[in-house]
Amino acid sequence: MPDLNSLSIDQRYAVRVAAATLHTEFGGSFSAETIERFLETSYDQFADRAKFTNFLPLMAERFARQRLRALAKVEGVGDDGTPIVLFLCVHNAGRSQMALGWFNHLADGRAVAWSGGSEPGTEINPAAIAAMAEVGIDITTEFPKPWTEEIIRAADVVVTMGCGDACPLYPGKHYEDWELDDPAGRDVADIRPIRDEIHARVETLLSQIGAVAS
Repeated sequence: MPDLNSLSIDQRYAVRVAAATLHTEFGGSFSAETIERFLETSYDQFADRAKFTNFLPLMAERFARQRLRALAKVEGVGDDGTPIVLFLCVHNAGRSQMALGWFNHLADGRAVAWSGGSEPGTEINPAAIAAMAEVGIDITTEFPKPWTEEIIRAADVVVTMGCGDACPLYPGKHYEDWELDDPAGRDVADIRPIRDEIHARVETLLSQIGAVAS
């Protein structure tokens, strides 16, 4: 658990609620110590760079949940066979977040997608958010995050987008490298072609993994 004494009263309460929620979800698979360690290390991932500290407990809970789901698959205690795709770029603020938005929209639960960055930023590119909103996809609830070993190991497909040598390579994984322009510093008009190319690539990927709509 994070050092509760260093948190505000509201944050302390939120962290305790997050821990209780994760215990309920994963207590049958992992020890309390493992769950709390994942929550603590997830909190630490965002503590130094979060723009809005009030959201830290929620961000930590969501990231810890993703990591615990990944660990459950890796250790064979929670794999339902649903394909997992991981989108990776540098800041996890533009390309990979748009890919995640398209994937979740088109897969409709038939496959799972996560995203991460080699050098996570502090917020999602506002122009990327606006470009996705134009096609009816809301990515405002996402946030830049790193990748971890258990997340990489749990993924069936890893899609890289410009992270170069920083992108992790694990034997036996299916990798795809998508050469896409970086939306950083571009306006919405310039991002639209990138958004639409990502759309087409995600549709092809879903078809390849058998997660298209019937």
